[in-house]
This record gives sequence, structure tokens and C-alpha cells, in this order.
Amino acid sequence: MSQFAINLLFVGASFALYIGIAIWARAGSTKDFYVAGGGVHPITNGMATAADWMSAASFISMAGLLASGGYANSTFLMGWTGGYVILAMLLAPYLRKFGKFTVPDFIGDRFYSRTARLVAVICLIVASVTYVIGQMTGAGVAFSRFLEVSNTWGIWIAALIVFLYAVFGGMKGITYTQVAQYVVLIIAYTIPAVFISLQLTDTVIPGIGMFSTHTESGIPMLEKLNQVINELGFRDYTADVDNKLNMVLFTLSLMVGTAGLPHVIIRFFTVPKVADARWSAGWALVFIALLYLTAPAVGSMARLNLATTVYPEMAGQVEDYESAAENALVYEERPQWIRTWEETGLITFEDKNNDGRVQIYNEGNEDFAETAEARGWNGNELNVNNDILVLANPEIANLPPWVIGLIAAGGIAAALSTAAGLLLAISSAISHDLIKTMINPNISEKGEMLAARISMAGAILLATYLGLNPPGFAAQTVALAFGIAGASLFPALMMGIFSKRINNVGAVAGMLTGLIATLLYIFTYLGWFFIPGTNMLPNTPDNWIFGISPLSFGAIGAICNFAVAFVVANATAEPPQEIQDLVESVRYPKGAGGAVDH
Repeated sequence: MSQFAINLLFVGASFALYIGIAIWARAGSTKDFYVAGGGVHPITNGMATAADWMSAASFISMAGLLASGGYANSTFLMGWTGGYVILAMLLAPYLRKFGKFTVPDFIGDRFYSRTARLVAVICLIVASVTYVIGQMTGAGVAFSRFLEVSNTWGIWIAALIVFLYAVFGGMKGITYTQVAQYVVLIIAYTIPAVFISLQLTDTVIPGIGMFSTHTESGIPMLEKLNQVINELGFRDYTADVDNKLNMVLFTLSLMVGTAGLPHVIIRFFTVPKVADARWSAGWALVFIALLYLTAPAVGSMARLNLATTVYPEMAGQVEDYESAAENALVYEERPQWIRTWEETGLITFEDKNNDGRVQIYNEGNEDFAETAEARGWNGNELNVNNDILVLANPEIANLPPWVIGLIAAGGIAAALSTAAGLLLAISSAISHDLIKTMINPNISEKGEMLAARISMAGAILLATYLGLNPPGFAAQTVALAFGIAGASLFPALMMGIFSKRINNVGAVAGMLTGLIATLLYIFTYLGWFFIPGTNMLPNTPDNWIFGISPLSFGAIGAICNFAVAFVVANATAEPPQEIQDLVESVRYPKGAGGAVDH
């Protein structure tokens, strides 16, 4: 059986399962469509939240970023996990007590303002669409490789599949589909990691294998990795970060963004009781940890495997790295996995010194230029897209074909589960918060469902277009979405729950300040609305203000949001007494009604 046939079998079987579940759990009412009827078990909800949460960025791109950046990129792990704890402890139970379908619902009622609701809808749509771009990019990478089509066709196929099961199933279909997707993606992520860990270190648990002895060379695995990449002009994999301010702000930006992400918050409205919201958050953290504790090992082992594929003599005990570096891989003898990925355009080779061998090294390191010249190297010749490392890992390690099929199903499940959750957040914001609440309160339930499905279709088309021209790797695009959500929605949610003094004017001023400041900073370096070539300054560290990257600016945006909201609220009238009483009642979670539409 060919690898292509095995991939089709695994991906096809998983799709049949997802679409079957979506039909079985088809939404019959708006309550089913928005919050799955409000009766989901905490463990089920925890698993669905974990799948919603672990997007293509977590599954496909995060280990790739850890592989390329080492310790410096561990901020992705810390920020996403830390933010989840904030969400579980400070937001989820209180929002569940409030009993609303959507984030703009909460903001509109708490700040007794149609303007606040409208601004929340805009913030939600901007953050969610940016996030969906990352999912479409990731899904395109997965589909292009495993269906052996171009990256462009991969993205269009992903869009069609998401459309089919998100539009028909709503939250009810998505919840149970996501449980199946979690099971598929966690098995797909851990099994190859266990195989590779056994190959490199004879250790079953990848997280422990990463700190064990490298079997072939007899020295610790991370030390071996540092030696190999140092010889190629790269910094130590475990090297510390110079720009601590940027690192702290980036971690903080991911944390507040996590806590402000609308598609994850909606999940806590699907459980029957407030206590269940806390429990499902706890279970989700357990399910997320299974993948996040494995990701650093996957990243470091992929980096070592890639380097020793190009320089085979560096794999064992090396007396002379110089001669090992000269005997690089002959291009015509390259392994099958490189040939396969070259067809997708995500690996490219250019023989710059015409020696017929592959050279991969850090051509940007000026201190290494002399060594490279002495070796007869004229530049890095193999460009490998970060997003492929997890998907290519089983092939690099020569694992059996069924493992590669499993990874295919897992990568696609990760992208689709999050894309579906985000599209639901976008469609409910438009149909429920804009159309039903603000434009046409008398719309029938059938009309509202139709509006939700049409807006979801529109969101998919927009995300697909932007996915074809993304502003970065999947995980970097997602980090931008976190910055936008953290700067605009998170402070409004926190102040809405914990401060009786914040009024409608303060909340609107704060949200607009956070959103506009963050978008202006991002567009300055990444182009207006992410259109290539429209940026005003090059996106390089020497051009960043105080060394703050556009990915890290969400934390500054959130601080501006809090500050403006407090100043404006204290300069204007207090909120009405019934709103202050409402805040008081939400803060003491004793029982909560169902998710209601006031």
C-alpha cells in the first residue's frame, strides 16, 4: 500500500468520524448552536476545550518554533499555559455565573451600552479572523503534504471541510467532534514522539528523553544538539535570551490574550453549573499538558535529526567536526522525505557553490562567515519551513508508514477543531450580538440560525484568502491574534467582573485604546491589514521601539486599556446601582442559571 493511500485512509476515516458526529449532534435550536444545549459534562467539555485550544499553532507550529529558536521560543509554552490558568481561575466561573452566550453579550450587559457591545463585536472579529488565518495556514501545510497537492489547494480543501461540519453542527456538533479530534491529535502527537525518543535516547517518555544520554554519541542529548548546531554557526539551543523585556512582554501578551480569547470563553457556557466551569477548566489543563510537556522534546529531537540528516557524520562520537561538516549530504542521494516536501514548496534547495552537496548553516552569523568561507560554503542552501517539522518528523526518523498517516490525521484535526470554534465565535457575534440584539430584535430563531451560517461562510472565505497570504508562520500569526484579544477584550472582562466603578464610557474608551494602539504598532511593521509591502518600518529588532516586537505589544495595549478605562471611569458618572449589585452577585458564585438570552 502506498504512503498516499495510507494517508487517505487515516484522514478519510477521521473525517467520516467528525462529519458523522456533526450529523448525529446536529443543532436543532439556537441554544444547541451557540452553547450545545448547556448540558455538557465537565470532562467532555475539558477535552473539547483542549482540542479547541490546541490549534494548528500548538500541534504543527510550536514544536517547529522550539526547534528553530530553542529556549528563546519557550515563551510560547509559558504564555499559553499561564494564560489558561488565569482564564480558569479569574474569568471562567464568573462568566458562567453571568449566564450569557457570548463575550459581547457580557460586555454589552455589564457596561449597559450598545456601543460597548459593538466595540466588543469588532474586537472579537478582528482577533478571531487573525487567529483563523493561522489555522488555515497550518491546515494548508498538512493537506498539501498528505494529499500531495500544492499549498494553495491544501488551504481550499481545508476551507471546504470546515465549512461542512461547522456550518451544520454549530456548538453541539463542534463539541462532540472536538472530543474525537482531541483523541486523534494527542495519539498522533505522542506516538511518533515516543518512537523518536526511543531511537535517539532509549527512553520511552520524550520529556525525560530530552534530558537523557544520546545513544549514538554517549553524551547528554541537549549537549549533543548544542555541539552540532554550534558547528553550523547557530547559538546554543539552550542559550539564554538577551532582550529580557521583550521576552517578559511577549509571555504576558500571550497570557492575557489566552484569557481574552472568545472561542475558549464560549466553551464555559456549555456546562450546567458554575462548579462545572472550574472543573472543565482543570480537566482541559490536564489534557493540554499532555501535548505541551511533549512539545519541547519533539522540537529538540527534530532539530538534531534534521542536522544529522544533512551532516550524517555528526550523528555519532565526533573527533573532528571539521571533516564531518565537509562530508555533507549529496543532493542526488537526499532521502525520500526531502523530495516529497520539495513538491509542496515548503522545502527549497539552491546549490550556491555548485558542489552537489547540501549545506545548511546560519549564514546571518557574521562571526561564522570566515569558517563558512574556509569550508567553501557560499550561503545556506536548504530552506525548511518551520511549520513542517512536526509533520515531517516521522519521515525524518524513518518511522513506519502508518505513523505518518496518523500524524496527517492529527495535524488536520488540530487545525480544523480550532478553526471551527473560532468561526462559531465570529458567527455568533454577528448573528446574535449584532443582528438579533442591535439590528432586528424580532428576528425568528430560524432567521438567526440562517444569519449565523451565512456569516460563518463569509468568515471562512475571508480567512482562506488571508491564509493564502499569511503574515508569518502559523504560530506567529496566532501570537498576533492573542495580542489583539489581550489588548482589547481581556481588560474589559477583568474590570467588568472585579471593579464596580468601571462604567460604560471607561470600558469603551479602554477597549478602543487597546485595540487601536496594538493594531497600529502591528501594522507599522507587518503591513496594513497584513498586506505585503505596506509596512512603514522593517520588522527588525533595531527598528522596534525599546526593542518591543509587534508580537509582544499586546501586553502594552492591555496596560493602556486598563489605564484609560480607570481614568475615564473615575472622571465620569458611577455605573447605576443595579449594575453594581450585578457585579457583586457575579463575584460570589453560588449557583447559576442556564445560559440565557436576556
